[in-house]
Amino acid sequence: MKKISRRNFVGNSALTAIGGAAMFTGNHKKREMKNVFVHHVFFWLKNADSKDDLNKLIAGLKKLSAIKTIQQFHIGKPASTSRSVIDGSYQVSWFTLFANKADQDSYQTDPVHLQFVEACNTLWNKVVVYDTVDM
Repeated sequence: MKKISRRNFVGNSALTAIGGAAMFTGNHKKREMKNVFVHHVFFWLKNADSKDDLNKLIAGLKKLSAIKTIQQFHIGKPASTSRSVIDGSYQVSWFTLFANKADQDSYQTDPVHLQFVEACNTLWNKVVVYDTVDM
């Protein structure tokens, strides 16, 4: 057995305790999202196998994330799930949360968004948007 100093033992124990405590913070609690506007966009690329086109779209979406009214965002790709109700035919999804419809409306006319559409619209042949609000 390797000999360990008291200082290393205490230091390692503290790190382990902090890591364990982090696992049990609010990150694992389920909570309903209320009073948000969800904007979820799915993109089908014209050249679905083009890494260059994919990277251009992702770079454009990352620039969009700078818009101040976006509370949170996620850039995704189809998960490796296969059930009859799943449509995994798209290449990229753009999921954003806004505080309200007015913030989402502002996003639509923001110069950064307009520049994104102008710069990237030649990359896709289909876009589907799902906007949702609280029930």
